[in-house]
Amino acid sequence: MNLKKSILIVGCLLAVSVFSFAQGNDPTTWTYETKKINASEFEVIFHVVLKEGYHVFSQKPGDDFLIPPSFAFKKNSAYKLIGKVIEKGKMKTEKMDGADNPIHFYEGSVDFIQKVKITKPITLTGEHEYQVCNDKMCFPPKKKSFSFDLK
Repeated sequence: MNLKKSILIVGCLLAVSVFSFAQGNDPTTWTYETKKINASEFEVIFHVVLKEGYHVFSQKPGDDFLIPPSFAFKKNSAYKLIGKVIEKGKMKTEKMDGADNPIHFYEGSVDFIQKVKITKPITLTGEHEYQVCNDKMCFPPKKKSFSFDLK
């Protein structure tokens, strides 16, 4: 076997093992909470806790190549989003190798909060996507489904 072919095979195996690790060992724990503001308005809260040494980006991470958390709500005429998803946590801003601008991210934990107004009781569903990194690498983005009962 020639050297180029050996390097290609080792590279592919390494990529597959990193991808498999990222798929099976998510260093985040997501929980979901609903807070009733009044009879028709709610806050839906996405809590994320990260294992030590990992971070998740802000929704405005500071550079275009970074993958920020995003939240997609399934369309339903029984609700209206009020404003945009806000972040609550201790955001860090640091210059990172390979990035032109300072990067905004969270370690430890952060809450992502969306206000919602309903016209009748519903189960609000959708999917959120995020990417987790440590100081050496970023894992492939992950998607998770969510569901909130708003009554």
